[in-house]
Amino acid sequence: MTASFRIRPARTGDVPLIKKLVAPLAEERILMAKETVAYYESLQEFLIAESSDGDVIGCGALHVMWEDLAEIRTLAASRQWRGKGVGHILVESLLEQARELGVRRVFCLTFEVDFFKRHGFDVMADQSAVDPEVYSDLLRSHDEGVAEFLDLARVKPNTLGNTRMIRAL
Repeated sequence: MTASFRIRPARTGDVPLIKKLVAPLAEERILMAKETVAYYESLQEFLIAESSDGDVIGCGALHVMWEDLAEIRTLAASRQWRGKGVGHILVESLLEQARELGVRRVFCLTFEVDFFKRHGFDVMADQSAVDPEVYSDLLRSHDEGVAEFLDLARVKPNTLGNTRMIRAL
């Protein structure tokens, strides 16, 4: 198999395919499964990796949390395409998107520490990644990813074993 694919913005018809990519990783407790409506609501955040024959082989999303902070979410590649650069190109594309939006730091919550280290991410050393005033504003968010970034006790069961990582752009 030739490792030929392209990256494109997600479309509504991709949602079932995103769910199919996430399902085995959710079963392995590597990613959190989401309700279908959540994928549609965040569709504009997603990029899709599509093989030269039109198959959706990977996905990833960039969720802006604050003026200078975004999160890479739902990064997945189909099992047969892992190790062929799909994740790498998706991360680089999402980081470029973050730069274009004016974001200066990108966060992820991951079990794949080595993968993200290769992309310039570092393990978050402390809980003070944002100013107290910003922290107070972020506490008002209903987004689970924001709660995970803030390391709130209510999301601890979801994040058990995950590593909080961050990269400056």
